[in-house]
Amino acid sequence: MANIADFRRIALSFDGATEYQHFDRRAFKARVTFATLAPDEMTANIKFAPDEQALKCAVAPDAFAALDNAWGARGWTRATLAALSEDELSAALTLAWARAKPAEKKRHPRGKPP
Repeated sequence: MANIADFRRIALSFDGATEYQHFDRRAFKARVTFATLAPDEMTANIKFAPDEQALKCAVAPDAFAALDNAWGARGWTRATLAALSEDELSAALTLAWARAKPAEKKRHPRGKPP
């Protein structure tokens, strides 16, 4: 069973990830926001691609549910922390972070800046 400490530790372990206040929630972003933590600290919203969201919700409906609004149609998914193992939470956050991570700098083939 995952908890708030697991969520925060995993979310902040990703390259470039930071935590900030977003309305009444704590949010986690790299290049863009990939997850938010509800004030009750029992659920979090995680940003998936629509196909990732559909799979997560189908495989683990007790743990994942699409938000009931336009944000849900964009992939934002409610995760119930107590219904997830630490490994499941880590896998979910890894998917979300991969879409939000900072862009890698391209190197010129000869080592010179473009």
